Amino acid sequence: MSRASLEKNPHEVASMFDAVAKRYDITNTVLSMGQDRSWRRATRAALQIGPNDKVLDLAAGTAVSTVELAKSGAWCLACDFSVGMLKAGAGRTVSKVAGDATKLPFDDGVFDAVTISFGLRNVNPHVEGLREMARVTRPGGRLVVCEFSTPTNRAFSFAYKEYLMQALPRMAGLVSSDPESYQYLAESIRAWPTQPQLAQDISSAGWSAVRWRNLSGGIVALHSATKP
Repeated sequence: MSRASLEKNPHEVASMFDAVAKRYDITNTVLSMGQDRSWRRATRAALQIGPNDKVLDLAAGTAVSTVELAKSGAWCLACDFSVGMLKAGAGRTVSKVAGDATKLPFDDGVFDAVTISFGLRNVNPHVEGLREMARVTRPGGRLVVCEFSTPTNRAFSFAYKEYLMQALPRMAGLVSSDPESYQYLAESIRAWPTQPQLAQDISSAGWSAVRWRNLSGGIVALHSATKP
């Protein structure tokens, strides 16, 4: 068994993502019913980046999200603590580096913008990761967190949680190279803070002007903020 627990031991989490790396992208597309592409586009738009910007894409995995960000013309760096995931994305022509979100290997204030998509749940503690993101971002720089969240409609929220715990692991069994790991995915989503709670965590980590926008009925939320 390579799945991690909700204790989120870094070595367990990295090992789990190494195990799913081979078919990670196709599995995400299947499980999200193709919505992952639109979520990546929405993240790029919310980050408001352009050709003169240096962008850190944290928990970038196979760098598919970094390639989307680079369409803006910005210089984009993929960073992930799973070497297996970075290797799986070796064919993507963006810069890549291995790194821990709680101890980033960068100087203070070197990035104009930082983003993390579907990875903040795996950082423990996630507020420490948010502080590190603030440290490496210049004053006036931008943050966008794209993460699974809490659907706004109560009936839909109930159905979604049932899908997470029942259907998602079964579907992962059909396409993933390590379906057991997707039980952790379901559990970590259910245990994740709501939109207002995460906004408060981002503020407490040193970011200002925190706001969020729901995507897909709140299945995903984009939290944006600015470095004071």
